[in-house]
Amino acid sequence: MISPDLCIKCKGKLLCGLKRCPILEKSSSSKKFNSKIKNNSFVGASPPGFFVSWQNYPKVAVAPLSTLLEDVSPISDKPEEWFGLPQEQIISFRESLLRSYKTMPVSQAAQPSYELMDFQEVAMSQNLVDVEVSLKKAPNAESKFDSFSAPMGPSAELDKLSLNENTKIPGKVDSYVSDTDALSNTAILDLYNSGFSVSYLAKILSSGVLGIKKNRKLVPTRWSITAVDSNLSKHFINEELTQNKVIDNFRLFHSYYLDNDFWVLLLPYAWSFEQLEVWLPGGIWNATATDYQILADYELNDGLKGYPKETEGAYFASRLAVTEYLVDRKENASAIVFREIGTDYALPLGVWQIRENVRHALCEKPFEFSTFDLAIEFLSKKLKVPFKQYKEKSTLIKHFKTQTRLSQWF
Repeated sequence: MISPDLCIKCKGKLLCGLKRCPILEKSSSSKKFNSKIKNNSFVGASPPGFFVSWQNYPKVAVAPLSTLLEDVSPISDKPEEWFGLPQEQIISFRESLLRSYKTMPVSQAAQPSYELMDFQEVAMSQNLVDVEVSLKKAPNAESKFDSFSAPMGPSAELDKLSLNENTKIPGKVDSYVSDTDALSNTAILDLYNSGFSVSYLAKILSSGVLGIKKNRKLVPTRWSITAVDSNLSKHFINEELTQNKVIDNFRLFHSYYLDNDFWVLLLPYAWSFEQLEVWLPGGIWNATATDYQILADYELNDGLKGYPKETEGAYFASRLAVTEYLVDRKENASAIVFREIGTDYALPLGVWQIRENVRHALCEKPFEFSTFDLAIEFLSKKLKVPFKQYKEKSTLIKHFKTQTRLSQWF
């Protein structure tokens, strides 16, 4: 079942007014999974999947993900293909994946054991991998939900994992694994430009196969996700957007998925960025709240100062999606992302849904406006939170309200 520690407000006491708490529901897929394990062993498959915990760093739990269910989904570890699926389906196929973990120091990636090399092969593979798994004891059926990574199913300490077939590792990835002098950022950017997904890049970065040999380390999954989003978007901002022409109008994009309502406003100014988000009152996460608490982080032309402490990984996920759009169109712009989180988003599913929501919004035809005031007037009628409260919290809204465009004088 889902850890009650994750229900920050309720603590399993149903303060939200529900008759039963979804935080405490047991997964039928977990039960089905456990019923097929015999003597703590099974032969199954990895999607492929891989997870590294951040707890107890620098000694971390390293876990290939595997399942023995016959109907394992080929997209169960591919967040880029989840947009539009109901959250129940996503949780269901994530809970069918077992984290069979071994604890090891992160520095072991510099000189990996044969066991870790097998784990790394699973992480790098792009095909379903048949595995034989022996556990030290029966799995704990408790699932884990995290605001950074995708949901995690049952877990158990691993005794031994064997690969029953050869993995299919892309040649370009294998080349960077063998190149012990290439920087991990260089590899990530080149592989991204070669068409590898963000989630795949985060997975191989996490497995410790990239970078200068002596510096290679296992990277907790939540950190690797943020690192890929952050480093790719930072490169785009510093190296590509500065060469592009600034857009000449105000564009407003929209996406709604998993009770997350996104509005992305692009403004005709050189790059700057702000993420504004709010959990609407009445949900599990703020069941007793009576007012809106808006979270915000921003950067101006001179870049982000420190870490976005209020919006955290969501900031980088949104920023990557926006910079992808601008790079693809050879444009430059400022951006403000508004995220309103509704009461039906009961469990955090990871920052992938933020990245995919913003990507989806930017694929749609935008509303276009000639002035900031017209854009804001339209947007204020769409948002649930009174725009006055966004204006009080936002740095960029105040900043752009005082900006004068050269075109206004002609």
